[in-house]
Amino acid sequence: MALTRDFKEIIKNRVVRDPAFRKELLREGIECFLSGDTDTGRAILRDYINATIGFDALGSATDKSPKSLMRMFGPKGNPQARNLFEIIAHLQEREGIHFEVRTV
Repeated sequence: MALTRDFKEIIKNRVVRDPAFRKELLREGIECFLSGDTDTGRAILRDYINATIGFDALGSATDKSPKSLMRMFGPKGNPQARNLFEIIAHLQEREGIHFEVRTV
């Protein structure tokens, strides 16, 4: 099911006004990748990027084409680990947080 523009606007508005929600959205996207759910991870990170920095600014910050970044996080995207971790590192730095992986 495709997301409607209204839903995307709701997410964007919540991200702008609620820093805790914004951080949890980033955390959830990363956790999805780590657990092997790459489709959901890509979708969540795409929403996070659209609602925060945007693909143009992310492209400038990472020396990557915005169109290439959009494809990486698109429904059929398949980002290389090197690119994915570089982007995640930049998003964490920009957000002022640092996630750690721990065994449970």
